[in-house]
Amino acid sequence: MTSRLISAALAALLLGGVPAVASSAAAVPDFSTAEAGNPFVDGWYADPDVAVYDGRYWVFPTSSRPYDEQTYLDAFSSTDLVNWTKHPDVLTKADVSWARRAVWAPAPVQRNGKYYLYFGANDIQSNSELGGIGVAVADRPEGPYRDAIGKPLISQFVNGAQPIDQDVFIDTDGQAYMYYGGWGHANVVKLNADMTSLGQFPDGSTYKEITPANFTEGAQMFKRDGKYYFMWSEDGWTGPNYAVSYAISDSPTGPFTKISRVLAQDAAVARGSGHNSVLNVPGTDIWYIVYHRRPLSRTGANDRQLAYDRMTFNADGTIQPVTMRVQDDFDDRNALGWTTHGGTWSASTGRYETGHSFGGKSLLDTNFSDFVQDATVIPRSAAGDSGVVFRATAAGTGTDAYRGYYAGITGSGRVVLGKADGSWTQLASAPMTVRPNARHRLRVEAIGSSIKVYAGDLTTPRISVTDTSFTSGANGVRVFNTGAAFDDIAVAHR
Repeated sequence: MTSRLISAALAALLLGGVPAVASSAAAVPDFSTAEAGNPFVDGWYADPDVAVYDGRYWVFPTSSRPYDEQTYLDAFSSTDLVNWTKHPDVLTKADVSWARRAVWAPAPVQRNGKYYLYFGANDIQSNSELGGIGVAVADRPEGPYRDAIGKPLISQFVNGAQPIDQDVFIDTDGQAYMYYGGWGHANVVKLNADMTSLGQFPDGSTYKEITPANFTEGAQMFKRDGKYYFMWSEDGWTGPNYAVSYAISDSPTGPFTKISRVLAQDAAVARGSGHNSVLNVPGTDIWYIVYHRRPLSRTGANDRQLAYDRMTFNADGTIQPVTMRVQDDFDDRNALGWTTHGGTWSASTGRYETGHSFGGKSLLDTNFSDFVQDATVIPRSAAGDSGVVFRATAAGTGTDAYRGYYAGITGSGRVVLGKADGSWTQLASAPMTVRPNARHRLRVEAIGSSIKVYAGDLTTPRISVTDTSFTSGANGVRVFNTGAAFDDIAVAHR
């Protein structure tokens, strides 16, 4: 595992604060991304919101299904942002008398010794329909949650804002706010101390419109260094251009003037990245953006998965554009996001293991052109070879059933580079020491027609060739006439 873990006590000390986790000895997750792989949980989910309760991280998403099937909410929790426990049906329509469909975008918050979950339901299209934003309450983070007031908390279109996609934020002075809206309009309201009724602003109003430029939906608020960060999603949620933008204000009610987009699709990694939340590791200045995105090979509106990546701030408080990173160290003991083609595969040991086969491979849903790909390869015998596939398309089951390149290490003591298109063509090879059941680092750097392969020593390439056969495609791992284990997979733009 390549991630860095620091103690909560040390992190808080460095920041001049007190750790806000359950134990001073607890490890603080200091990752560049979900290093055990994105998606970080299994299944089709969207619109995640987050909370930290007693040192445990919680994610509450929408179940990404047709509206009539969105009748329940699941939750996921973790102590380390690596291993996640699923809590099914924390809220269902049976717990809300007025909800019948389109149960969306849960927003969790703790107060008054209770756990509150705000949600949208019924996808109302006018003020004559029953639905809007509701609030449920429970005694535990995992529920069960029950409708707190027996009706929607916000049931009308105000200032043109559809009552959906709420986010609840409690300021440092104790005042709670709700930010919400769809149909291109955003509002903010105050919540009273009971968290189940709306308050008023000093001018006597209940709703204030805060719509920034290009707002579509998915409001999110957080505070850092005394500044208020308002985030939202732009463009259509079913398309590839769904993205996240942000504004900064000195006040929780704005004004909010758009600064820039901070998260957008990457044609090599995923599309439709949006409807985010923000997670701050308590007692630190470590921040993550948690969001949903659509795999490159999927086009269905509800084909959405949960991901998170590191969010970094500039010295002036602005946010650096988020990079959707591709990594998997299999420390969560699963291989979410991988598709196998032949062979038998398992990540239950914390490494990606495959038994002996003649060409079994597993691919990520990526489409990189210029990149660097790293992997740890552990061959299980002195026969055959094992390594990485790249710029691969048309993958199937069979020894050379793909179009693309392969770089591997052989049991006979060589590093080899070749290409496949139904048959195998070797491009180059070089000697190296290879030991069964030992860890060997392998790196491929491909830029245009230049392909370099590093093995063991990652400072000097063992193979350098020029080839123009394949320009982009998926990245993955493969074996031939052996079994192998793989670890610490990473792919990045070059």
